[in-house]
Amino acid sequence: VQLQASGGGLVQAGGSLRLSCAASGRTFSNYAMGWFRQAPGKEREFVSAINWSGGSTLYSDSVKGRFTISRDNRENTVYLYLQMNSLKPEDTAVYYCAAGSYPPTEAARRYTYWGQGTQVTVSS
Repeated sequence: VQLQASGGGLVQAGGSLRLSCAASGRTFSNYAMGWFRQAPGKEREFVSAINWSGGSTLYSDSVKGRFTISRDNRENTVYLYLQMNSLKPEDTAVYYCAAGSYPPTEAARRYTYWGQGTQVTVSS
């Protein structure tokens, strides 16, 4: 089982980034998937989640209207995306993708599989 996140980087405030996560090794097309983030000295927090088909999404209040989650269920690999627009310095964190068998939820404990994280840094 592998969840490989990528796409992080350094961007100026107001800019955009697109994160990707490639999930393989299980039938992740049946799983809800989500993005979480953790800033230095802070607890991990929920960002966004999507159901297995892409027809249902959740967003934290802090990113609603700026971030868009999507997924592409391929035969052997599921690709999860997070389009991040109008980035703010407070969006700076390590972003993690996750997969779980429950419906999309903000609860990190409901996600079984986690990627290694990708760093997003937004400069002011």
